[in-house]
Amino acid sequence: MKSKRHTEELVIKELVEGDKMLREGKTVAEVARSLGVIKTTWHRWKNTYGGMKATDAKKLKELEME
Repeated sequence: MKSKRHTEELVIKELVEGDKMLREGKTVAEVARSLGVIKTTWHRWKNTYGGMKATDAKKLKELEME
């Protein structure tokens, strides 16, 4: 299996940064490009991690490992 490039904590930080850029008027394409991902990845992150905090991501990861 392919290793993940972004940890859950990093994804959440990038989502917060991306949401800030969206509020400033940038498009999703511009946000995704600045984060080094494609729009599909951005939307998948939003669906998976949207609204989470870094501690929530750690708990999710621990539950997945069980």
